[in-house]
Amino acid sequence: MKIAVIIVRLLMGLIFVASAIVVLFKLVPVPPLEGDLKTFNEGIAAAKYFMPTLKSIELICGLALISGRFVPLATVVLFPITVNIFLFHAFLGPEGLPVAIFLLAGNLFLAYVNRKKYQPLLTA
Repeated sequence: MKIAVIIVRLLMGLIFVASAIVVLFKLVPVPPLEGDLKTFNEGIAAAKYFMPTLKSIELICGLALISGRFVPLATVVLFPITVNIFLFHAFLGPEGLPVAIFLLAGNLFLAYVNRKKYQPLLTA
């Protein structure tokens, strides 16, 4: 189980760090988009602060996952992001669905592994 946690943590961290670096430093041009995907992207782009903020959070949490420090916190912060990534690919861009499923499942797995650390937050 311990090896599985390390593997999932490192893979998720590498995916988030790589994604953040590519977007923050504009290393890959945005491909031409059509339909709902284009509308969604234009809406996100209209809010100038959103993508830099999102990718900065992904970078910080990805580094936390890679380093193994603050993993329970990174898992909580990344959960709404991974749910959105999953829903985006489920409804708008199905070609990225396998990675989205891995990220969501990995996040749920890490949350399950760290569930005892969340108990003080969930007590009345």
